[in-house]
Amino acid sequence: QVQLVESGGGVVQAGGSLRLSCAASRSIPSINPMYWYRQAPGKSRDLVAVISSSTTNYADSVKGRFTASRDNAKNTLYLQMNSLKLEDTAVYYCKTKWGYTDYWGQGTQVTVSS
Repeated sequence: QVQLVESGGGVVQAGGSLRLSCAASRSIPSINPMYWYRQAPGKSRDLVAVISSSTTNYADSVKGRFTASRDNAKNTLYLQMNSLKLEDTAVYYCKTKWGYTDYWGQGTQVTVSS
């Protein structure tokens, strides 16, 4: 079992940047993919980025603006978000899959203001 805790959310003006972190309670093998999702009010939870041992893939809406990375030595996943837009406002969640089980963090709120 693993616990995930996100941090780094907040209020930022459009065009600004934030870096989210997701700290895991134990070492996660690099072969296990890790994910960032987001959920805006009244909308479904959507995939933002998935990072595996060799590749990182992004939703079209964030390509070129967001960068996901992981530091296996620190058991931490990151999401660098640049050129933020109003539509990036959401609760951001990290997730890992271990065997047949998905483990989610509690989420961190990101609010982009005009």
